[in-house]
Amino acid sequence: MVREDLRNIAIIAHVDHGKTTLVDEMLKQGGAYRENQVTSERVMDSGDIEKERGITILAKNTSIHYNGVKINIIDTPGHADFGGEVERILKMVNGVLLLVDAAEGPMPQTRFVLERALELGHRVIVVINKIDRPDARLNEVQDEILELLLELNATDEQLDSPILFCSGRAGTASLSADVPGKDLVPLFDKIIDYIPAPEGDNEGPLQLLVSSIDYNDFVGRIGIGRIERGKIRQNQDVVITNYHDPDSPPVKTRIVSMYQFEALRREPCDFAEMGDIICFSGAENITIGDTICDVSTIEPLPFVKISEPVMEMTFSVNDGPLASREGKNVTSRQIRSRLYRETLKDVSLRVKDGESADSFLVAGRGEMHLSILLETMRREGYEVLVSAPRVLFKTGENGERTEPAERVTADVPEEYMGAVMEKLGSRKGTLIDMKLHGSRMRIEYLIPARCLFGYRSEFLTDTKGEGILNTVFDKYIPYQGEISTRFTGSLVASEDGEATSYALYSVQDRGELFITTGDIVYMGMIVGENPKAGDICVNVCKQKHLTSIRSSGADEKLILTPPRKMGLEKAIEFIGSDELVEVTPKSIRLRKRILDTQTRLKAEARLKK
Repeated sequence: MVREDLRNIAIIAHVDHGKTTLVDEMLKQGGAYRENQVTSERVMDSGDIEKERGITILAKNTSIHYNGVKINIIDTPGHADFGGEVERILKMVNGVLLLVDAAEGPMPQTRFVLERALELGHRVIVVINKIDRPDARLNEVQDEILELLLELNATDEQLDSPILFCSGRAGTASLSADVPGKDLVPLFDKIIDYIPAPEGDNEGPLQLLVSSIDYNDFVGRIGIGRIERGKIRQNQDVVITNYHDPDSPPVKTRIVSMYQFEALRREPCDFAEMGDIICFSGAENITIGDTICDVSTIEPLPFVKISEPVMEMTFSVNDGPLASREGKNVTSRQIRSRLYRETLKDVSLRVKDGESADSFLVAGRGEMHLSILLETMRREGYEVLVSAPRVLFKTGENGERTEPAERVTADVPEEYMGAVMEKLGSRKGTLIDMKLHGSRMRIEYLIPARCLFGYRSEFLTDTKGEGILNTVFDKYIPYQGEISTRFTGSLVASEDGEATSYALYSVQDRGELFITTGDIVYMGMIVGENPKAGDICVNVCKQKHLTSIRSSGADEKLILTPPRKMGLEKAIEFIGSDELVEVTPKSIRLRKRILDTQTRLKAEARLKK
């Protein structure tokens, strides 16, 4: 049976190439809103962090109706750290819209998500977006997309993929770069004509592959997936099984409630058939990769292999002097429960207990992946200490030690190219490609992931804020040897108290400060950066002793340099192996692992022997 009344597509692209904005316009022109309804921009980015950062973190399902055909659309994340989302979502669709920025062209994550789609044999509609940009390069970008398809071993059919020219913000699409579009009708027509309709056995025993998980306090865990075969009804008895876990016995359960996606809503339904994407509740321990089968025929479906984590951090209970003042979830039991709960819906995350009862090893796809988890936890009232990230090494086929390498693409003005290439070369980077795009140079490097820690802020400094740096995991390479990535030290508070302007004024000549007057500090807390290697202990709480000659009014003449505000990602990037980040709902503090100055100096001396 072929479901001609249905199309399932995913929108894939590099981060910030306009996926979510285009989906907004598709919803508007697909009749998802009333004529007078007030709508917000990037309506699919529903999370607070997604709205603030302008990125999609979790894949979102929606649908529109066009000429009697329901088009299920999945808006996927563009950042490679959330690749686990992209990989499993592609199992639910029959084709993809590949969005490419008309000025930037294909970028690292474009390669990453396109490679996954081509591996699954999906048909591709290429959408060159943002054609109204003044620096758009339509002809060159078309050639670059074709080169990328050839490089990724696309089939002849995939090489002949149709190309549309769109402006997501204006809501227009055209089949020709020379003819301006009026609306998105050409895009809708191309989806229906080119993307294959779901095809399968509608009368056979039920098979539904769970590709995503949601959670609701009222109904518990919610499974989301596409029906590969047969039909499903509300209150139907089913069996949960898993292809990669054949030894576990199948679990019987009942589908309590079912929903289909209609625009931005989940509409209750009591029946669905082959090709439909549904969400359901009732299966208590359902997880990603499980297959829902008919009781009479237990046949699990193979599930796409999710890429392994490449980076690890230690999360532990906050044991600092200011612990438990700002958070409500501060115990190891609460942190442990929250971390393990996250693994139920994030397949790219790995959590295991650490060496002590108060610490946990959390592995993910990258710094952003783990920092988003931390940001979410702090907004939920958690307090936690986190270590500097460490890469996960592997043993190669010949018994050699291997490490993850990133493909780095730097887009920089020509005058800054020398400084960038010098820094990447010193971090054991290997130049892969170099191209001139107008007045900017795009250079590609293969570089060990650990050698990039702390580089982003250096890169922005070297390019005066005009450079664009993108990274994506490429492969494991032989271990490249020891390297130092931190060439500066820390200014460390030598006593507890409140920072005074008098003390800060005398300390600011020693380096750049992270705190300001009135901030509470404690011994071992990092209050600034020493421009030279090595740490300096400083007293930022010193009071000026008043005499008949020195009056309190003299403080008004002290001019303090504004401190550098350390966000979560910058803090994680900054700290060394003997330092930690204290994350609370209200504050982000940097500190030494050993707070007491004398004890820390003795420990450092022992290490040097």
